[in-house]
Amino acid sequence: MQGLFFETDTVVRYFLRGIVLLLGFWTAWRSGKAAAEGWNGYREVVIYAVLLAAAMQFLHYALFQGPFINAFYFILDLILLFGFALAGFRIRRTRQMVQNYYWLYEPTSAFSWRKKD
Repeated sequence: MQGLFFETDTVVRYFLRGIVLLLGFWTAWRSGKAAAEGWNGYREVVIYAVLLAAAMQFLHYALFQGPFINAFYFILDLILLFGFALAGFRIRRTRQMVQNYYWLYEPTSAFSWRKKD
């Protein structure tokens, strides 16, 4: 996320930046998982990622004096958060399909399933 490394940062600020990053990534993961648990589609995952990217932009502005509105950093945040949300969504959806329809599907990876032979 924007401005992670500054020469004047102290250890405490690095720690806070790490906490904010982990909080954002974890929240994105959980929002993707929640969309899958509600049997929603990718549209909800995108909406959650956009709202979370806006919240992260505000946190960067409020805590670290970053730019409040900057398209480059917003898109960067959005791509990273969408990646985590999509991963949470696909892993949960794969588990749902394999567990709920065990007679029809088998897992091929953590992110996908296939029809049983």
